[in-house]
Amino acid sequence: MKVLVAEPLADGAIQLLRDAPGCEVVVSSPKEYGAHLADCEALVVRSAVKVNKDVLAQAPKLRVIGRAGVGVDNVDMDAATAAGVLVMNTPGGNAVSVAEHTLAFMLSLARAIPQASASTKSGKWEKKKFLGNELRGKTLGVVGLGAIGREVVRRAKAFEMRVLGHDPYVSPHIAADLGVELVELDTLYSSCDFLSLHVGVTAETRHMINAAALGKMKPGVRIVNCARGELIDQAALLAALESGRVAGAALDVFDKEPPAEGDPILQPVNLLATPHIGGSTEEAQEIVGVRIVQQMIEYLTSGVAINAVNMPSLSPDQYKAVGPWLDTAERLGTFASYLASGNPTGVRICYRGRLANYNTQLIRNSAVAGVLNRSLQQRANMVNSWSIAKERGLVVTESHERDLPDSVRVELSTAKGTVGIEGSLVLGKPRLTLVDGIPLEAALTGHLTVMRNRDVPGVIGHIGTVLGANSINIANFSLGRKEHPDSDGVIAISVVETDDPVPENVLAELKKHPAVLAARVVELSV
Repeated sequence: MKVLVAEPLADGAIQLLRDAPGCEVVVSSPKEYGAHLADCEALVVRSAVKVNKDVLAQAPKLRVIGRAGVGVDNVDMDAATAAGVLVMNTPGGNAVSVAEHTLAFMLSLARAIPQASASTKSGKWEKKKFLGNELRGKTLGVVGLGAIGREVVRRAKAFEMRVLGHDPYVSPHIAADLGVELVELDTLYSSCDFLSLHVGVTAETRHMINAAALGKMKPGVRIVNCARGELIDQAALLAALESGRVAGAALDVFDKEPPAEGDPILQPVNLLATPHIGGSTEEAQEIVGVRIVQQMIEYLTSGVAINAVNMPSLSPDQYKAVGPWLDTAERLGTFASYLASGNPTGVRICYRGRLANYNTQLIRNSAVAGVLNRSLQQRANMVNSWSIAKERGLVVTESHERDLPDSVRVELSTAKGTVGIEGSLVLGKPRLTLVDGIPLEAALTGHLTVMRNRDVPGVIGHIGTVLGANSINIANFSLGRKEHPDSDGVIAISVVETDDPVPENVLAELKKHPAVLAARVVELSV
């Protein structure tokens, strides 16, 4: 088998490839690797090579792409999946390096080290000007407790810092083991002296640090971002730095990289900036290089896929039977994650009818991926979601009920209760069939608003009036209700699909009706 190394890789990793039985290694460069694609079975890249449809078309024998690093933005995932090519990466390989860079930033902000160094080298001796602060006793807020966030916590604890954490998909006992107090985001903002970001970019996290969030923070907070530049509204941060509300910020990543020459965000003296080098250490590059080679050899020799980030290859018969349920299960998991409140502790998936006779592992993993994907930096899929769930202390259980119509049920449990969602296939399309024991039918796609209310006159009219007044068109409306009353009377559930997303202010209007008990937005538009 021919392995093409298209970018610089650690010497130890190259030697591992050469020592692998039956492995022919071609070491090339981003400018010349194309000449070797025709007969290669494996391709190793970092970030310079862009693996798109054209590249894949030149490599008909390609079986696996290995990314020596975390991000796979340079690989066209849909094209790779369509071509039957497995893509794998090395999450966590640079976690220590990024965590150490984060702590270096924190120390530099607290002690003004870059400014003091520049002043001293210019011939000045400004001891009084550079009076600093200790990290000891300060409160650090960590948003995202994945591999990097956890390494940051461990190092902050060595400096005797109090650590608050926010991560909807880390269980309380995992946080307790780390010595982290899990809190809501607003509480974290208002309490921390230092804020460090370690989440991926999603619709919910993009520009999460904006003017509103900054307004909730303690005056004098210091902000560090070694994750993704898109997490911060740079204009809002600039204003906060200039006003002094934010005492200092340190950015290794930017909304656009590299920032344009003269970009205003680079001007404040209380901003530290580095060129996306958080993971750029000799040790990290050695680790990710060796790991990706080990993973690729394992896959090529035994078919075991480790840290795969796209759908594994399925035979036509397998895909025909299982394929449609994978998407259904993932959408049900996502739906449940929107409806649940609090940190999840467990997921239970029930397979009914003929589905219960299948090997349901991939369906299970798809459902778990749907639950996880609203906040993960690393995208969960049916290959990696099981290990991510275990890492985060999420208990996943399954059951099979063969004497019922074909369906999948996803139950998501938190400290505040359990949400149960059920769905099936109607004409080959995913459909919602049950929400918390109330039967209804709705498409599992689009911009959805789920409402729970007492079944009294006027609620449906209220929904139409509020949405109409805000120029939001209703595409579909589904309603179901319990047959037997409880303490709130007869309860109804509505699923309203709209042509446009329902913003928070409109959701707040919908909740004002006295019969409305709860209202949540569910985004299944992708």
